[in-house]
Amino acid sequence: MKHNYSNHDLSPKRLPYKKALLWLSLVFFTDPVHAGEKNRLSTFGTITPLKDRAQVSTWHRFNGPYDNATSSEGPLTIEKGTLKLRKIWELQKGEGYASPAVSQSRLILFHLQNEHEIIEARNPETGVKIWSHRYPAQYRDRYGYSNGPRASPVIWDGKVYAHGVTAWLTCLELESGKLLWKRDLKSEFNIPDYFFGKGSNPLVAEKSLILNVGGKEGKCVVAFDLLTGKTKWITQDTWGASYSSPVQTKMHGKVVCLVLTGGESRPPRGGLLIIDALNGEKLSRFPWRSASYESANAVPPVPLSGNRLFLSECYEKGGVLLQIDSKFNPKIVWHKPEFNIHWMTPIVHNGYLYGIAGRHQRGAEAFCAELNTGKEAWRNRIRWQTWFMQREVNLELFRGSYLKINDRFLGLSELGSLVLMEMNPQGFEILDTQQLFFAPGTWTLPALSQGLLYIMQNETDRANGHKPRLLCYDLRPN
Repeated sequence: MKHNYSNHDLSPKRLPYKKALLWLSLVFFTDPVHAGEKNRLSTFGTITPLKDRAQVSTWHRFNGPYDNATSSEGPLTIEKGTLKLRKIWELQKGEGYASPAVSQSRLILFHLQNEHEIIEARNPETGVKIWSHRYPAQYRDRYGYSNGPRASPVIWDGKVYAHGVTAWLTCLELESGKLLWKRDLKSEFNIPDYFFGKGSNPLVAEKSLILNVGGKEGKCVVAFDLLTGKTKWITQDTWGASYSSPVQTKMHGKVVCLVLTGGESRPPRGGLLIIDALNGEKLSRFPWRSASYESANAVPPVPLSGNRLFLSECYEKGGVLLQIDSKFNPKIVWHKPEFNIHWMTPIVHNGYLYGIAGRHQRGAEAFCAELNTGKEAWRNRIRWQTWFMQREVNLELFRGSYLKINDRFLGLSELGSLVLMEMNPQGFEILDTQQLFFAPGTWTLPALSQGLLYIMQNETDRANGHKPRLLCYDLRPN
């Protein structure tokens, strides 16, 4: 079922004059470079010029140019099998797990400082600030995790879209930072607080910005007009908003959104919705959620060829491969509880599925499985020894994330280890490792754009006390 609604008018023109001025000056504004800028940004060198025939891309959404945590950029220094990284700049940041979005001329950072969510544009090559926009956002994570945004900004057609931890949805002009529209979704759709605030990434599909809102009265998935922010359609369902993010694909001639729902509810409810991206029609519904109250779906659905898709959650049910027929009825091809991925996006490569299973840090295991049958090719903990903090230490990838760059896998552990690997159905080989920092909560997928690698350090470095940072490394060959 779908409904059409128009958005609330949030512009100051409906407020009394003095209140409007106060609203503009204190709540939503684009600020100039402030006095503390020099203390935040540190530079270490200049970038290497791009090769004439270099293949590069932008990074417009959290999972990259193909929305599947893969990149075809090259040539890069890692192609020789070593992590030859050259740090170019680093920037102190506030709280949050959002990854940067990168266009050719702008890097967008989304974080929280001093009870304000901040969207700021930086030069991708130098880190120098171009503009900044902020608004109040008071949030305290009930489990003691970061209080900042979980969802990453989206760059699309000269605009920036950001979905905050308290469910403010903001659209800014990419070039200038000018506020184009903004909506308080929590108030408008009566969204519950959920376990960790709001965290689903927006998706641009069929000229709409689509979001797993999870509001009350069944206002589950909402499409917003890209230019005005007005509501275009609402898909009704009792399932709440998860920490998984909608994915666009094509099935049986339709452009559809795959939305893995499942927020805080008693009893726990959630699963896959297949939605027509053009009008919000609900085409299919497949329950996939743990029976445990304290559980949440977080892994993005993985669309596959032949009208198939893969889902995973880490608390109970694990992984499942679905076949979707011409009437959009789902059929389970195979189900593997042991493919219980927590949040990373699994990689499909040459007919095999690569992921990291495990609910907790200790005991997390990398696995490889044949996609068609679910037959496990191998499973192992990715670990190594290194000299760090004046002693030999044993490290692991733990619940890390994969970024596949052509035929190589770049793994980022949740403690700040970068691992270059080759993976195939016979096993894996660690080619090189580097400990970038020693900070828990490194749960943000690296971003790669124009031969530059961006890494988010989300907590204080336990080795040297460095506060949360965004680090830029040059992977361009000389």
